[in-house]
Parts: sequence; structure tokens; C-alpha cells
Amino acid sequence: MSAAATRALIRRYYDAFNAGDVEAMLDCVSDELVHDVSQGEQRIGKSRFAAFLSHMNERYRERLSNIVLMTDADGGRAAAEFDLDGTYLVTDEGLPEARGQTYRLCVGAFFAISDGKIARVSTHYNLKHWIDQVNGDRH
Repeated sequence: MSAAATRALIRRYYDAFNAGDVEAMLDCVSDELVHDVSQGEQRIGKSRFAAFLSHMNERYRERLSNIVLMTDADGGRAAAEFDLDGTYLVTDEGLPEARGQTYRLCVGAFFAISDGKIARVSTHYNLKHWIDQVNGDRH
């Protein structure tokens, strides 16, 4: 897969995220997707990723902006950095109480591409910064 095709795949994935289109996001990932998220458990498989997306959509409303994509020369690996603006809708286990708080994070993500699909996505952000924001400390 070329670097341009990889950038187009990841752009499609993030466009689907912003549209709230879970099926379109799932169409971008392999059946054996490996999903790693900051301070969280690793999920393997498209069905576990689909369950994660459903969980997130119930508890958070998020939108990405200022997306910058980078790829290696052959398109097998990629990275993205973006701003995430969100609203905390429903309390998530082990986290502060949700009261409709808004937050903004800088997020980094790393991808491995195989057979034209996202085979691995690893997402990283500062959880303490998120907790501080939803607790009312914007520093």
C-alpha cells in the first residue's frame, strides 16, 4: 500500500469517527485489529473494537480537529496527531462523575497497515490532564 493510500485510509477512518459512523470506522480495520489505548487494556479483534466504540459513544461525545498524518515511505506504518474536543456524558467506571464537562486533549496515534486495512492502532493521551479538566482544573 502506498503512503498516499495509507493517508487516505486513515483520513477515512477519522472522517468516520467525526461523523459518528461506527460501521465506516470498522470497514477501515482488519478483523484481527490490535487496539492499544493509553492506560487501558489491549483489545484484539474487530468485534472487541466495535464494543469499545459503542461504550465510548454512550459515555463521550468527541470530535477531532487539526489532524496531521505522517507515514513511512511504503505506507506500512503511520502516525497522527490531533486535537480532541469532547463532552463527558455518562460516568465511566473508575473515573470522575460525569456532569456534561467539556475537555480538550492533544492525542497521538500510531498505525500498522496490512492488506489495505488498519491492523494496529495505538492511541496515546494524558489521562491526568483529562481528569484534571473534568474535575474543573483547566491548568
